[in-house]
Amino acid sequence: MVDEHHAVLPDAAVQAWLVPGRRDGVYVDATFGRGGHSRRLLQALDAQARLVVFDKDAAAIRVAHALQQEDGRVTVVHGGFGGLAEALAAHGIDAIDGILFDLGVSSPQLDDAARGFSFMREGPLDMRMDTREGPTAAQWLHTADLDEIKEVIAAYGEERFAFKIAKAIVARRESGPLRTTRELAELVAGAVGTREKGQHPATRSFQAIRIHINRELAELAHALAAVLSLLATGGRLAVISFHSLEDRMVKQFIAAAARPGAALARLPIAEKDMPPPLLRALGRIRPDAQECQRNPRARSAVLRVAERTAAPLRPGDVQAVVARLGLPAPLRPVRRRGGRGR
Repeated sequence: MVDEHHAVLPDAAVQAWLVPGRRDGVYVDATFGRGGHSRRLLQALDAQARLVVFDKDAAAIRVAHALQQEDGRVTVVHGGFGGLAEALAAHGIDAIDGILFDLGVSSPQLDDAARGFSFMREGPLDMRMDTREGPTAAQWLHTADLDEIKEVIAAYGEERFAFKIAKAIVARRESGPLRTTRELAELVAGAVGTREKGQHPATRSFQAIRIHINRELAELAHALAAVLSLLATGGRLAVISFHSLEDRMVKQFIAAAARPGAALARLPIAEKDMPPPLLRALGRIRPDAQECQRNPRARSAVLRVAERTAAPLRPGDVQAVVARLGLPAPLRPVRRRGGRGR
């Protein structure tokens, strides 16, 4: 099953994730998927090591539980990484040696038409990573007002035709709710005048709606803040991103934690009183041509790596770093409103 869906940057990710000399440490896979990265890491870990894996997706959790049956070092958490610190504390863990995030929608989710993530496959307009909670994309599109839909598509899809698309969606609701991925894709294509060569007109809108429905960027910001408190000295943060909003946030986070005094540079503060670096950036890795040919979905991937310094966290350090992330609006709660959109 793992081989059917290639893990992106598998060797580079494990090399970045594993702290040299800590093969007996505590590690976290924040986005288990089908376990490609986790299985490779387990091969490199000692018998005393521990690996905690997170995922919202019920199908991914079934695979994770099967791995847990094979390998007693694995602990499974059915939930998103937004509750990272709380979930680890529940398992008696207050410090970790390495954590990997493989962000965005997974290949199995895209390939399953019933999940509603792909405009290339006809299916119900769902888009929830955790189908146990929250409104579907269809329900949200049927009840959100024009301004909210426009804001979401503009902010999370970086779509210059956001107003035209939102207007078309609201007009379409007069004859009934949008129910399927194809209906939405065709509606967006009709509203978008031009598009980059090789990109479907609905690409940006589907991305934006998915991010909003799952509150992906807000959850990522919360998890990154938790990482600062959880990583042991020398611990590794490795993040694979696939689009500019995620990568920008990760880049800003690492930069802010690596140079926490940058925001104070213009103030009359002695260098010895400046806050010390909390992270050390270890670089950025892109997939090579061979991997992109083997796995086209790897083409936009960026792996960023950082290491926790020995500097202790001071009151306000985490809040100061998060304040510099520049979270894009809107961040309104996604909730079910009046109406029967199904």
